Amino acid sequence: MLLTRPASSLRRPRLPALALAALAAPLLLAGCNAEKDLDLSTYVEQTEPADVLYNQGLANLNAGRMREAIAKFEAVDRQHPYSEFARKALIMNAFANYRQGKYTEAINAGKRYVTLYPTSEDAAYAQYLVGLSYFRQIKDVTQDQREARLTIEAMQQVVDVWPESEYVTDAQAKIRFARDQLAGKEMQVGRYYLERREYIAAVRRFRGVVENYGNTRHVEEALARLVEAYLAMGIASEAQTAAAVLGHNFPDSQWYKDSYTLLQSGGLEPREDRGSWISRAASIITGG
Repeated sequence: MLLTRPASSLRRPRLPALALAALAAPLLLAGCNAEKDLDLSTYVEQTEPADVLYNQGLANLNAGRMREAIAKFEAVDRQHPYSEFARKALIMNAFANYRQGKYTEAINAGKRYVTLYPTSEDAAYAQYLVGLSYFRQIKDVTQDQREARLTIEAMQQVVDVWPESEYVTDAQAKIRFARDQLAGKEMQVGRYYLERREYIAAVRRFRGVVENYGNTRHVEEALARLVEAYLAMGIASEAQTAAAVLGHNFPDSQWYKDSYTLLQSGGLEPREDRGSWISRAASIITGG
């Protein structure tokens, strides 16, 4: 891996330009001040070879000096844009920014790498870094879940485009977590509507969880909440179907026990209506 490559062949930069500038300094000072002073550090950086900059970046990275490493990798990209070292520096730039928590910069570098070098051996890793950068920004379900959606999109690309890569297993795990977050957000909104007795809006949210996130941990509660909402609306057949599907998939669940008790309090029992949308959606639910 590039990350463990030793920072070999490090050379002290040769600075003939710096020596010349130092000799010329008295002449510059003797003249008028109309011209701006030369930025020697920038000038020296622009004359460094690609391999020197890249290996300095690796040395800084291995020493934990992320900001310095990023500066060196960016310098390679800026000064030697068409070199092999520029390609390597771009992926290392994405990694260093990710490690420093600069996720926007890591995402930009990773996406740029995939665009420029889609067939490279490091393209899968670059895309994986994009997904990780979104993943690290996922917020609590009480907040907007934009990053969860972007995590799914980015990691799904890893799975689809590079199915044999070593990052697929973790990408799939991150997708499952992000989907669970999206389902959790729908449940949070659904419970809000249910508490306000806005049953149609609540059913819409719980239905979305059952139909779109049937393999998440939230589907169990979603079915129980549908029992509650449909009973409150007087739609007994849908409440009974939701309870039946819940009992079939999660027979030992406390949610099922509560739903069963709720139905019994109204003289009803779980009974599946095969024509219900809940019955049709049952095939994607993972449970008992």
